[in-house]
Amino acid sequence: MKEIIGINHVGIRVSDLERAREFYEQLGFVFIIGPIGPEPVAIMEHPSGVNIIFILNADPKLTENILMDIPEKHPGYTHVALDVTNIESIKDALKQMGIEITEGPITLPDGGIMLFIRDQDRNVIEFHQNP
Repeated sequence: MKEIIGINHVGIRVSDLERAREFYEQLGFVFIIGPIGPEPVAIMEHPSGVNIIFILNADPKLTENILMDIPEKHPGYTHVALDVTNIESIKDALKQMGIEITEGPITLPDGGIMLFIRDQDRNVIEFHQNP
């Protein structure tokens, strides 16, 4: 479909709005509104134009990400990948914030570099520097 021009937002299920908001604010996202709607959601936006919709109904007792942390491979979206200009700068900033890098940096055959972190609910975030 040639009418598709981009991604409008990424929906992420979270267990606690304040914890999610605090985590994503460290990454530069700005709180817009929430909770709103019949199944409560909240919205954050990054100055780059990336929007996140928090779906505020995750069970806080669950400690595993069913798509990433168990041997069975369920279908579904596994992570969001954010384009960055300088992976070393990202790595340094994450270290200063005390956010663990869970995988990487990995250099791809084309020269791209990626690294991964987890948010407060174990959702996976990739930072990707194009070659």
